[in-house]
Amino acid sequence: MSRQNIFCTEVTSPPCGIIIFGASGDLTSRKLLPALFSLYNRKLLNENFFILGCSRTDYSSEEFKNKVYDTIKKSAKITSEDILNSFVDHCFYISGDYFGSNLYEKLSIKLNELENSFKTSHNRIFYCATPPNIYLEIICSLGKASLNKPFDNNSWSRIIVEKPFGSDINTSMDLDRRLLSTLKEEQIYRIDLYLGKETVQNILMLRFANSIFEPLWNSNYIDHIQVLVSETIGIGHRAGYFEKAGLLRDMCQNHMLQLLTLIAMEPPAVYDANKVRDEKIKLLSSIRSFDQDNICNNFVRGQYVSGIVENQDVLAYRNEKNVNHDSNIETFTAFKLFIDNWRWRGVPFYFRVGKRLKQTLTGVAVVFKSVPHSMFDRDSSNAADKNILFLTVQPKEGISLKILAKYPGPKSCLTPVNLNFCYKDEFKIDLPEAYERLLLDCMHGDQTLFIRHDFMKLSWNLMSPVLNEWAKPDSKCPLYDYKAGSWGPEAANKLIENDGRKWLITKLE
Repeated sequence: MSRQNIFCTEVTSPPCGIIIFGASGDLTSRKLLPALFSLYNRKLLNENFFILGCSRTDYSSEEFKNKVYDTIKKSAKITSEDILNSFVDHCFYISGDYFGSNLYEKLSIKLNELENSFKTSHNRIFYCATPPNIYLEIICSLGKASLNKPFDNNSWSRIIVEKPFGSDINTSMDLDRRLLSTLKEEQIYRIDLYLGKETVQNILMLRFANSIFEPLWNSNYIDHIQVLVSETIGIGHRAGYFEKAGLLRDMCQNHMLQLLTLIAMEPPAVYDANKVRDEKIKLLSSIRSFDQDNICNNFVRGQYVSGIVENQDVLAYRNEKNVNHDSNIETFTAFKLFIDNWRWRGVPFYFRVGKRLKQTLTGVAVVFKSVPHSMFDRDSSNAADKNILFLTVQPKEGISLKILAKYPGPKSCLTPVNLNFCYKDEFKIDLPEAYERLLLDCMHGDQTLFIRHDFMKLSWNLMSPVLNEWAKPDSKCPLYDYKAGSWGPEAANKLIENDGRKWLITKLE
């Protein structure tokens, strides 16, 4: 019997139609179509489905089918040409102006036709692969056309939206008010790609399903926790967005705080979407707020200058295409925070996030306290080594536990060794892309890995004082330069070294 059959079985999605706004865009080609095909190839997508692409680009359905075929051929693992052709047969397209009523009249007619043809029980997922200013208009227009509501009592209608979910607390709350004026909260699936990654999902199982970890998961045994998100890439074609957002908005207010809640939250009574998200809210509410007096002491911001990344000369941020030559937007941040509750009192959480850094690495290091008294050679350089649990999110997802063991030989010398678990090596499969997990969960109506509106409010409240301080022309927080291909500015090292600790970078590989 296979391991999968022993522990769990993936359930095929219910019948549904998937309507993608922005179907001619980059996100659809790179992520959505390959993810949907993979689900179909793995028999997790119900045979009674269709994909309807919508955008302003004037394609025919036949041209869209050709685009889908070429996209899948280039980016996905094809096990059978027949399967690919069958998938393409489920794809259709309409074009029109998002801001006009004609598109939604055509959409309503086309949905009736496809739902009758493919027997999808009138279940609908609307995926808004567009910026918020466009998807708000789309959702409003869906409401006017009564497409936001379930067709009948036995069907459902759900909408997936991509970040950014506002640029500050005011715009975020306005966005939510406008979404909730047309939709119910249970219809809204705010997607966060990080939550679909296997190692991120595994954090709760590691903590709450293993009795060797949960009793130690508190300030009595943990010295501190580090989170690293390091990218070698720059901003690519995203200068227009990044110049308005910066790294704190792009990564920290959402992805990093989501990771933090999984690492630090209390166990819910049952594994239920709202109960899990309730515990996340409690955790966010316990984070010590940043006031004007301690922001510069707890946050370091930086911007990359020219350097060498992966043996290639790269430009400084200010010389990137469409970037202001005097831009003060951060491409790096390191920060420290505390959680004021019983479990985590006094335990610092350190974050280091940046672009154009030395390597692409994402991971979490849980650093345990040293034993109260060592009976071994106190002069040994290894005697003070701490046990460290590493959770590697990318590039090679897995878990590693560093312990101390005796080095072979007659003398009692300690040496660190790693106990390693790698997803790909252990399960002998290619891990599914995050979008596969998230799309399938949406089809099943599971919101566990999606963001609730109150999380957005609390996360923006937490980071707003920092953003406000950095936006001041006379901000007391310097914007440090760092060389592309390095690990960031020296000031980031001091942030943790002043506490008598050090960054654990290479250990996450």
